[in-house]
Amino acid sequence: MKKLSVIILNWNGLKLLQEFIPIASRFTQGEEVDLIVADNGSTDSSVEWLRCNHPEVKVIELSKNYGFAEGYNRAIELAIDPSTGKSYPFTLLLNSDVEVKEGWWQPLLKFMEENPDVGAAQPKIKSYRQRDMFEYAGAAGGYLDRLGYPYCRGRLFDSIEKDEGQYDGMPVDVCWASGAALIVRTDLYRNLGGLDPKFFAHMEEIDLCCRMHASGYRVCAISDSEVYHVGGASLNQGNPQKTYLNFRNNLLLLHKNLPKDIGKRKLFIRRLADTLAFFMFCAKFDMPNAKAVLKAHSDFRKMRKDYTTYPDKDTLSALPGAQRNIIIDRYLLRKKK
Repeated sequence: MKKLSVIILNWNGLKLLQEFIPIASRFTQGEEVDLIVADNGSTDSSVEWLRCNHPEVKVIELSKNYGFAEGYNRAIELAIDPSTGKSYPFTLLLNSDVEVKEGWWQPLLKFMEENPDVGAAQPKIKSYRQRDMFEYAGAAGGYLDRLGYPYCRGRLFDSIEKDEGQYDGMPVDVCWASGAALIVRTDLYRNLGGLDPKFFAHMEEIDLCCRMHASGYRVCAISDSEVYHVGGASLNQGNPQKTYLNFRNNLLLLHKNLPKDIGKRKLFIRRLADTLAFFMFCAKFDMPNAKAVLKAHSDFRKMRKDYTTYPDKDTLSALPGAQRNIIIDRYLLRKKK
């Protein structure tokens, strides 16, 4: 019986597959693990290249591009251990632009097996291009500040730290784990509805982790495991579409994961704070990103009507890192860590 499926979601990513699959396959095969590529309806030769060059890698073909969230939901439903005909107990979502190392997945699987109260975990995520630096998307584990802005052990807004072992040691509890390399309990993932398809991409893993906390599970970061992430393979940092998705989805995750009255108050303050970001973009004459912020807020107002149930308890304010205000820390106090 295989315990773990490592699933890479691909959409027209032949070049990334050619670069990263040989390494992933070399270090992600064994009696306990299967490596799977779920293809999101690619129109390039991704699937043909995989089957010709890496027949040891299992392939799931989806009919179209469902986006990151729904693509993974469908892939996890279809990922079956051929030796048992059942789902894998654990699933690890791995971005297609991540370079892994020998033994990278074992500490993650071992920790999840030994800690049944943990719903999800991530390794230490470092930059592929600057290998002594943390990577923006996840670093050494993520938090949400008091207004719901995400930050990381190793990244405060655009300030990214050098890895000098400052976050090494025992596993720690965090608010969220990065979708770049995210191990989850498969049954819990399904029971919670998986990643929210309405998010399409960006922050859907934070939303999932918030729902795990609300269900009584912990989320952790494991420094004994380390991977290298290119980042921005789908959308580069500063891309207006990325800005739009990040702002819109951040508002959505607060709206759906807070009690209704608390959510209204926090979102009012939060949307005022987002106005500062709009004016910052305007001051830089970056009108595409300024417009992206306005569109994000406009679409949030429409999409929030899709969510009609709210949690009874505010679990977010009790999570690690939730008392910090990173706008004040970064832009007034000039903190970079």
